[in-house]
Amino acid sequence: MVTDTERRLRADAARNAERIVRTARAVFADLGPDAPLEEIARHADVRIRTLYNHFPNKADLARAALAQAIAEHLTPAAEQALADNDPLHGLISLIEAAVGLAARELNTLAAARLAGALTAELYTPFYESLTLLARRAQDEGLLRADLVPDDLPRIMAMLTSTLWTMDPGANGWRRYLALMLEGLAPAAAKPLPSPATLLKGPRKGGLPL
Repeated sequence: MVTDTERRLRADAARNAERIVRTARAVFADLGPDAPLEEIARHADVRIRTLYNHFPNKADLARAALAQAIAEHLTPAAEQALADNDPLHGLISLIEAAVGLAARELNTLAAARLAGALTAELYTPFYESLTLLARRAQDEGLLRADLVPDDLPRIMAMLTSTLWTMDPGANGWRRYLALMLEGLAPAAAKPLPSPATLLKGPRKGGLPL
């Protein structure tokens, strides 16, 4: 039987972990992806040993930070997009949500990439939703028919790559999203070259979102 004391200890531990993860996102945003764990512990007002008890290495912490951001912002956006009666509107809104999240959490994404923490379970649900929306839009003639699922991660990579070329917090990426959407419209679409095989996992210099 779990005692009240054990429940309180578990609740305290959960609160500590949540605070550490949220603090990590803020510290990465302020200091960059190379921010040391000691600095994150200091800002979270916990001992470094407490941080290591929850997150034995930077990869674990960066993965948890990114997962928290996705759960708070991208997962609800995907649910809303999938419920949209207009699949093209849903697709665009989900892409906007993903790039907006990447813009806000750019250093957290970079920290996760540098630490080798960008595992498939973090971003696979997003791409599954994106693929489903794209197929729905194609079925209704709202999206060019020759778009394939492997195109979607590359499109996202192209969009997120623009974030490194502008001031943090700028919405300049919307210009390139608009340009991209012009190319995805079915009207007067010209045949595309054959798609290349998508390599699994993020490569150096790339991001999965």
